[in-house]
Amino acid sequence: MSSRLPPLNPLRAFEATARRGSVSAAARELNVTHGAISHQIKALEQSFNAPLFERGGKRLRLTPQGALLLPAVTHAFAEIAAATAAMTRPATSGELRVTCVPALLSFWMIPRLHQFTEQFPDVRLKLIASNDEANLHSPDVDVCLLYGDGNWQDCWARLWSRLELFPVVSPTLLNMRPLRSIRDLRDHVMLHGDDGREWNTWLTAADAIDLQRGRQHFMSDARLSTEAALHNQGVALGDTITAGSLIARGELIAPFDLTVPANDAFFVACRNEVRAAPIVRVFIDWLFAALESDPMPELQMSARTIIRSRVSKPEDTGRKAPQTFQPVSSPRSRRPERPQKRKVKP
Repeated sequence: MSSRLPPLNPLRAFEATARRGSVSAAARELNVTHGAISHQIKALEQSFNAPLFERGGKRLRLTPQGALLLPAVTHAFAEIAAATAAMTRPATSGELRVTCVPALLSFWMIPRLHQFTEQFPDVRLKLIASNDEANLHSPDVDVCLLYGDGNWQDCWARLWSRLELFPVVSPTLLNMRPLRSIRDLRDHVMLHGDDGREWNTWLTAADAIDLQRGRQHFMSDARLSTEAALHNQGVALGDTITAGSLIARGELIAPFDLTVPANDAFFVACRNEVRAAPIVRVFIDWLFAALESDPMPELQMSARTIIRSRVSKPEDTGRKAPQTFQPVSSPRSRRPERPQKRKVKP
């Protein structure tokens, strides 16, 4: 018995045709012509001196000889593909130490972490909730996901995502204490995830920087202010990355349809000397691929509280007439345009 194997291309043509059920479908899959597939199958049948398909009808059917050949060919191609993937896969094992903005770690990365660990089961992750740029130069940290301006010295950094800011509140609190207009913020606790600058940015865009404010709580980061909002403690500023899923699940509501660009953005960064390490490279590639393949859901505004008309305010001479808000921009945008200044009187 001859040990000579048939040529590879006719075998590929045969396997694709048998799997797809037609020569035309196989030709589209392999990006060749209909005639090329037919010619390769005929050449394979001649080498075996046996027909592989029963001609006739809309769908090709395998002969007994073809049915005997197909499992072996399919298995062989699968084995080749697996071996090729193993050969080209970088060496990715060991511990990877990652610091991440606390809110981003809790509300975005951890819910998606299984996608990475299933693909790279030999990587042990050490995750640290931190937005300290000093970690960029620490030998105990491999990758940093930071919120900032990206102007860090002596390191590699790449913009990961810009984001928009907007107030968020729990449905429970909203039912107990409505937010029908911006002036109703006076009756709510304002939750800060910074020193107050981001709320000032939003209120300025809403033409409400002079709003009389009630109680305010200041917290070290946006994760704490968002969690406080989830527990009905007040109104926080959410963003399109960390709050999008919470809004989609109905755990938070965006009561106003005004968003403003955040002062800074999310960046992926690391020391220059570790950038080329396979374990670092695959994790950074996964961060960008996950963001691209799993975009944030559309924001769902509260229909009862979206401002659609002018909000009354005592006369203020010399100021332009207020405008209604425009629909919120989609959080799917990677580089949201800066909204035009909107004049809404609280």
